Parts: sequence; C-alpha cells; structure tokens
Amino acid sequence: MDIIGRVLDELESGQALRQSKKRASAGDRRFPGNAEILKRYHNEVREGLREKNPEIERLLVLNKVRSESGVVTITVMTKPFPCPGRCIYCPTEENVPKSYLSNEPPVLRAIHTQYDAYGQFLYRLKALKNTGHRSEKIELIIKGGTWTAYPKAYQEAFIQRCLDAANETASTSLEDAQAINETAQHRVVGLTIETRPDSVSPEEIQQLRLLGVTRVELGVQSLDEAVLKASIRDHGIKDIRTATRLLKDAGFKVAYHMMPNSPGSTLETDLESLRTTFEDPDFKPDGMKIYPCVVVKSAALYGLWKKGEYRSYTDDELVALLVEAKKHVPRYTRLERVIRDVPATSIESGCTISNLRERVLTKLKEQGFSCHCLRCRQIRDSATGDFQFHSEEFEASGAQEFFLSFEDAGRERLAAFLRLRISGDHADVRELHTYGRQLPIEPGSADDTSGQHRGFGKQLLNAAEELAFERFNCTKVRVISGVGARAYYRKLGYRLEDTYMVKDQ
Repeated sequence: MDIIGRVLDELESGQALRQSKKRASAGDRRFPGNAEILKRYHNEVREGLREKNPEIERLLVLNKVRSESGVVTITVMTKPFPCPGRCIYCPTEENVPKSYLSNEPPVLRAIHTQYDAYGQFLYRLKALKNTGHRSEKIELIIKGGTWTAYPKAYQEAFIQRCLDAANETASTSLEDAQAINETAQHRVVGLTIETRPDSVSPEEIQQLRLLGVTRVELGVQSLDEAVLKASIRDHGIKDIRTATRLLKDAGFKVAYHMMPNSPGSTLETDLESLRTTFEDPDFKPDGMKIYPCVVVKSAALYGLWKKGEYRSYTDDELVALLVEAKKHVPRYTRLERVIRDVPATSIESGCTISNLRERVLTKLKEQGFSCHCLRCRQIRDSATGDFQFHSEEFEASGAQEFFLSFEDAGRERLAAFLRLRISGDHADVRELHTYGRQLPIEPGSADDTSGQHRGFGKQLLNAAEELAFERFNCTKVRVISGVGARAYYRKLGYRLEDTYMVKDQ
C-alpha cells in the first residue's frame, strides 16, 4: 500500500495526524500533504472503498480559520461598470472594477469566469469542499466598487445566479431562488455589498432588502473633511453620519473601510479619525477594514508621489498608528483587516508587510495591551470552558443599542453575540452569530469542540425579546435575516414580513 493509504489507515485507527504521517512515511523521504490525503480520502469514500469518517475530515481541513467563525465566506466580483467616484488613490485598469487590480485573487477568478456570478460562486464552493471545509452556512460577499451605481436588473440577476449555484438548481426569479435557498444544502445566511456613503438613501435601502442584503460596507476612508476633499471623495462627514443611521435603522450591519495615509492626512489626524469612529455615537460601526493607502501606477496619486507631493508612512510609523488605534476598539466591533491584499509587485510606495496584523499585535502585547475586537476574541477550534451571559448598552446613531454575548470569565474569549437596536415601537436584531467550527445544520450535531448547536443563539434571542417586549414595550422584534437563515427563525416563532423575520409581542 502507498504512503497515503497507510496514513488513512493510521487515522482510522485513531492515531494523531502528525504521528500517522510519520509512521506511514517511515523509510521514505516523502511526507504527504493534507490536500492530497484529503483528496484520496474523498475519492475512496465516493467509490465505496472507505467509510465516511468525520474525525478524519476534521483533522485534514486546510486553513482551518476559514470555517472557524461558524460560517464560510464566498467572495465574488461584479463586472466593471462606470464608478461615480473620482478618488485619486483608486487604481483604474481596463476590464477591472475601479479600485481593484487585475492581479488580486478575487479579480483573477472573476476574469477567468468572465465575471460570471454562477461560475465564481461554484468555483469557490468546490474549493471549500476540496480543502475539507463545511459549506452549509455561507456569507456571500460581493465586491466590485459602488454596488448602488449598478443597474438594478444587473444586481438582481447577479444575486439570483449566485443563489442558483448555492441551490444547485435553476430558478425562475430572484424571489424563487431565495425561497429555494431557505432549505438548500448550501444556505446563504449573510449577504454583503460595498458602496459609498452618499449612495445610501431610503429608496436604495428598500432595494437592498429585496436583494437579501444583510451587511453594508461603507467606503468612509476618513472622518477629516480636509482629507476627504484632498482625496476627491465627493462626499463629506454628514453623508457618512446619515448613511450609518439610515442603515442601522433598517437593521443592517454596518462596516467601515478606513484608509490611513490618505492624501492630506497625518499620523495625528488618522489616529483622531479612527478614535472618533469608535467613540462618537454618530458612527460606532459594527465592523471595520483598515486599508492603508498605497501608491499604484494606474492611480492619479502616482503622479503626485512622483513629484514629491505625497509621502507614504514608514512601516514603523504605520505599525505605531495601528497599535494606538487598536487600544480604542470596542468589544462589540470586529476589526476584520488592517491591510489590503494588494500584491507587493503592484505597490510603488506604501506598506508591503504581509503579516501586518501579527506585527501590530506583537507590539501591542509588548506595551501590556491586548486587542478586544471580536476577531481577536472569537473562539476558534476549541469552545471548551464556561461562557457567561453579558449585556452592554450604549447609544449609537440616535438609538439605544445592546450587545448581548456569551464570554468567558475574563471576557477574553467570545462564543456568541447578538446586536439589538431599539427603534421606537419595534426592535431590530441586526446580527446573531455563534462562533466555532462550522457544524451541519441538522439538529443533534453538537460537538464540545465547537460553539455551534449549544443553545447560545436561542438564549441570546430570548434575552433580546425580553428587553424589547418587557423593558421597552416594543410591539414587534424584526430580524434582518439572510435568506438561508429564515428556517431557523421560523422554528422560533418568527414569520416573514416585508423581507424581515418578525415576531409580535
């Protein structure tokens, strides 16, 4: 028997992965990788040569972090459309959506499929399966610039085709595809788009809800009017404030894109801008991606840099800035990124540190601090321990918000959370999320190593309903549910009303 066959036999006998590889490779120089072992395992299960073994599948998962948040993400790219923005740092390449580069991984996949939504989604779905990840619960992330500037017919067709790929069947309309996805094997439990703050309006919000969008990423970049003007953003802080409130009032999760080192900024103004987003009640986003500005040849900023009219921060300056910013991140905010994956070969000036987050966290620890953001505190491959209920109340965008959670005694590990917003006579559950390794949707699949299926979500929802109905006397609770999560809320007494899952008092 070859090495891979021997490894699988060792794993079936209960041996640890590394020990199995070592024993099976005795006397041979070859040390097989997880990918080829996993591929052989799937082939043999499909051909009836080996029994399905969940423990083997768990051990062989590649890049485990992809599914340790309880969901997996699938990112797709829209085809290029004219962008209303004139930002001087944005790349502008032919056949590529503005602000993106042709050598970025999502763009390469999109070009390969000719920007076909179905093809991109299916490609990523197959990649997840081939690397051992479960994909029953998916967050669909749509990139490509200002989503609200795209024709509505294109928006609907694009999302419909993504859902068709998830459903593995053709639909007659977007609404039909959404209904099918409620009980599909691969359920889209969250849908994210990105847009500009000045593109958000009540009319656009209604369209986003019909599309099934649950999270909006806003290109904020800075909270300094002078910096926005120097970058030719064509919007101001008032637009950011208004967009944030409109979206939260409609139940959306809101994330900001921030760009330190933008034209006209300084280290001091950037730190003040980041602190303001976290501390000013008019902002307080649920999530944030920090994209330090870099210079690329296809952007107008390149000319200013060549003339010496723009200077990039040094790596040490940028690390110091991010360390200070992290000290102010609230416990209810998820700091998703601190650098954008722009290939270093395309960067003429700016940071090219691929492990910037790790550098920042190391420096933060050296100063005696730790980051309290959701990403840093979420449980991953181990959910063992005692998790206690916590409730944090604060004002944000003109309403009372509650961050309900299950955390360990030191509040360093977070298992689940819920965002609740009290809006007049009703309350909005803007997000309900349980962390830990993704498990099958079916009941009875609980596992002590994961936070999933342990009742955290139901307890948080009960607490939110008690707050809404008893303390604030709300008439109803609305949940901005992804279409793939509707079945979960129906089991808990909710019904579909105007694209929301609703429970009356």
